[in-house]
Parts: sequence; C-alpha cells; structure tokens
Amino acid sequence: MATVAEQWVLVEMVQALYEAPAYHLILEGILILWIIRLVFSKTYKLQERSDLTAKEKEELIEEWQPEPLVPPVSKNHPALNYNIVSGPPTHNIVVNGKECVNFASFNFLGLLANPRVKAAAFSSLKKYGVGTCGPRGFYGTFDVHLDLEERLAKFMKTEEAIIYSYGFSTIASAIPAYSKRGDIIFVDSAACFAIQKGLQASRSDIKLFKHNDVADLERLLKEQENEDQKNPRKARVTRRFIVVEGLYMNTGTICPLPELVKLKYKYKARIFLEESLSFGVLGEHGRGVTEHYGISIDDIDLISANMENALASVGGFCCGRSFVVDHQRLSGQGYCFSASLPPLLAAAAIEALNIMEENPDIFAVLKKKCQNIHKSLQGVSGLKVVGESLSPALHLQLEESRGSREKDVKLLQAIVDQCMEKGIALTQARYLDKEEKCLPPPSIRVVVTVEQTEEELQRAASTIREAAQAVLL
Repeated sequence: MATVAEQWVLVEMVQALYEAPAYHLILEGILILWIIRLVFSKTYKLQERSDLTAKEKEELIEEWQPEPLVPPVSKNHPALNYNIVSGPPTHNIVVNGKECVNFASFNFLGLLANPRVKAAAFSSLKKYGVGTCGPRGFYGTFDVHLDLEERLAKFMKTEEAIIYSYGFSTIASAIPAYSKRGDIIFVDSAACFAIQKGLQASRSDIKLFKHNDVADLERLLKEQENEDQKNPRKARVTRRFIVVEGLYMNTGTICPLPELVKLKYKYKARIFLEESLSFGVLGEHGRGVTEHYGISIDDIDLISANMENALASVGGFCCGRSFVVDHQRLSGQGYCFSASLPPLLAAAAIEALNIMEENPDIFAVLKKKCQNIHKSLQGVSGLKVVGESLSPALHLQLEESRGSREKDVKLLQAIVDQCMEKGIALTQARYLDKEEKCLPPPSIRVVVTVEQTEEELQRAASTIREAAQAVLL
C-alpha cells in the first residue's frame, strides 16, 4: 500500500513539473546551480596587508591634498570688491572718495538723514544705550518695541503687528512659522531670496507659477483641487498658501492682487503678502499694495515688510489679525532667537511713521519722479527698462545677451563705472547665482527717491544713455 502511495506522489510531482511555467523552472534551475557552486567552490583567505613603513607613511601624507572647503572664487568677483562709502548714504553719497548723486540706496522718502529721525534715535540712545543683548522673550522687550508695534498696527489698520530685528529674517521666519511639511505653497517664480529661504525652511511642497500669471496659478490650484478630491482625508489637514510680493524686488512689477484675492476664496487658500518694496511707496498714504488697489486689509492673511527702505531704519514687521500674529511670538525663529531691535532704531522708525502720516503728499511726489525717470530711460541703446512706472526701483537689462552671464555682468559693470565717474552712483542687482530658484538676468538697478531733483533725474538718464552707447555700441 505504501509503495502505491509513493508512486502516486511521484506521478503528481512529475505532473506538476510539466504544468509549471517555464520561467518558474528556469529560476529554480538557476538557484539549484548557484547552491551547488557555493557548496563545492574553494574558499580563499585574503592576504593580510603588511604595515607601511614610516617613510611610506610620510610620502602618502605629503601626497594627500584635502578637498577645498569652498569652491575657488576669482579675486575679481564683484562681492570681493567693495565700494567704500564715507558718510551717510543720503541724497549725495561719497563712494570711493568721489561725491555722487545717489541712485543706489533704498532711501525712498529721504528719511535717513532727517533731523527729526536722528533726534529721536539720539534721545533713545541716551536713554537705553546701543543694543539689547537679548531676544524678546529674555529681557529683550523694551517699551519702545511695544510702542512701535502698536503704531505699525494702527498705521496699517490691522489688529496687531510684530517686529523683527532684521529685515531679511522677517518673511524668512514668518513662512515656516505657519507652513509645515505636507502643506502646499504656491509662489511666484520671481519671489525674492528672503521668501525662497522661508520656503526652504518650511519643508512644504512648493509649486511655482509663472511671474504675475494668474492663469498659471489657477491651473496649479485646479490641479491640486483634483488631487484633493482623490484623497479627501489628507486634503482636510493640508494647508494651502499663496505667497507673493506687492512690488517685486527682482522685477519692479506689481502683483495682480485683486485677481489673487478672488482665487484665494475660490480655492480656499491663504495669502501672504511681502511688501518690503511697496510699503511707504504705494497707496495714497503709503500703506502699500492693498491701499493702491482699494482692497480690504482683512482679505490678506499676513503682510510683511522690512523697515530698511521707506522708514530708513533696520528690521522688519508682520501685521494682521491678533491670533495670526501672536503665533509668531512662539514660532518665528528670527523673533524668538535673535537679539531684539536696538531701541534707537525702533524710536527712529516711530518718528519716520509720524513724518509719513503728517506728509501724505510725499507719496505723490515719489510717484511722479518714478514716472519721469521711467519715461526718460526708454529707448536707451542696447538696454531695456524692466519694472512698473510707479516702482522706485527699476532694472536696466541688456536687450540681447552677449553669450554668457559673465560677459553680460562685465558690460553692465562698465556702464555703472562710467556713470560713477560722471557723478551718478548706480549698482548692479546682486544674486547668489547657485542658490536662486529662478535666477534673474543681470541688471543695473536704478533707485528713485523724493530728494532727487528733476534736473538730477534728467542728468542721470542722459548719463546712463551716454555710457550705454559708449560700452555697447
């Protein structure tokens, strides 16, 4: 009986062998051959390496070259060749010992050397000393800080404001305070470097849309909406942000805020508005792009700006609803871990706000001068004007590249140098080439202030025109 059973099992095995797929038989055959090879193959003992002699060790040490800590940089790199400024960078500036009309500093309202601003700073210096030597949470909060936050909130017509001691760190700290890993940020491709650093720190999912292209932004929002419908559980805990600038530092163009607000409500996103260039410039009272378009400040979830341009101080601020702003006091890295703003700079910013409120006509004056220089620079041989006519900082780019970024930079620098020799101080826009998300083309930046006279504006335009003709033609 046992023999019959054994024969039946053997028959079943043979039948299974015939019915098995070819690839299965091949794989099993390879495995069997590999096992046989491992069983019968000889094992070899690795020969131990003899110790090196002292002489051989010395030779190896002499031959070894460490990898450089940083890549080599040419001594002619613009960042390593400074223009030395002697005295305040006001209307007239002394650069490398030569006095020039200043078309390079962001002193839009001419408040940097204002007697009232300097007096307020000097009075605060005598009362508080120079610095604070501590963050806001560790004996770094002074009464003048609270006064400035209250004044900024009142000026911007928001519930609350928070100040930072460094302008760059303001938006770079604000973004990661709210947006975390797994959240989605829709950001303009021309966003400034401070925004880019904030995006990087947030570790969120970043979606770039074409510069000021509302249709491209809506396309991305619609795609995300379709993705959310596939996974509604994840969508419920994913926050969506739209991050833009009022006036773009890299292009001098204004954002289409009314259309962005419509998309915000349509696709349930939050808007962060960076107004470092538009605060103290746009709007009847200098409140920025929201006042310029007549949009309610409540439609914007967070506004940030630095105080280093129009207010001629240092630091930055964010403003909005109280529960939104207060979160930064717990999570804003630049606020929590940096020494607070020196009181003398806070006092200077308060006095600058006073002057802005007392002289609302100053913004119309600045706007007119921006329009004049924008018009005067049209048609310069080999150069094109980039930026809105109402922007106090516009760019001059080459109409046609000369084949490489390095060549373009050298040509533009030659124009800047010739203008400097004739008493007009300009500068090229500087970028970290290898770290910019979307590297802008090389450009000369022209900055307009209320202190420049009509004669000086025309002189600057004609000087740029002559220098461009001499260098490019």
